[in-house]
Amino acid sequence: MEANAAKRKEPRKALRVKVISMGDAEVGKSCIIKRYCEKRFVSKYLATIGIDYGVTKVQIRDREIKVNIFDMAGHPFFYEVRNEFYKDTQGVILVYDVGSKESFDSLDSWLAEMKQELGPHGNMENVVFVVCANKTFYSAIVDLCDNGGKRPPGSSGIGFTREQADAIRRIRNSKDSWDTLGVKPGASREEVTRAYRRLAVLLHPDKCAAPGSEDAFKAVVGARTALLKNIK
Repeated sequence: MEANAAKRKEPRKALRVKVISMGDAEVGKSCIIKRYCEKRFVSKYLATIGIDYGVTKVQIRDREIKVNIFDMAGHPFFYEVRNEFYKDTQGVILVYDVGSKESFDSLDSWLAEMKQELGPHGNMENVVFVVCANKTFYSAIVDLCDNGGKRPPGSSGIGFTREQADAIRRIRNSKDSWDTLGVKPGASREEVTRAYRRLAVLLHPDKCAAPGSEDAFKAVVGARTALLKNIK
């Protein structure tokens, strides 16, 4: 009797759950996982090399669950690495960038890749799939802009304007270098340079605290370089 009572009092071992993240490169899979597992936000883009890994524990009623999340690199180059991690998956986070329709359309191909790697005997019916829309920062930008482009009282750092926020959003959705700078195809060197200078001053990370300003600034610099190479 006492032995049986002792066994009942022993804490049960934590359950292990395997989750993988899938989606195109640069949609923010790693940022989501680090925010969930490490409770921190990574603002700079660092490409995942092959596979990254995160783990956290959650309590469900009286049972501890150990969630193991495998962050799959989105670049096609790492296909031979990530194809080893589909087996025994219990949950999938399908991530896309709200500013990129292509990344949303690609989710079907990611599911197809998983199905292919699991083979004819693989069962995806018991896997839980969650679609995650990432980089939904614009509403927060608008809220801050309504406050005059200033951060809430008590916070430090510079603010930003609605013009800066709109420019970042437009650049994120641009189709080519002409579109990035906001000039018509065939524009002169002077027009390209003038557009670049205006955006560079507007979006320089030292002058603009809006989320995405650094990436937008890099895109502007890259667009100027690409266009001036082909304009005499």
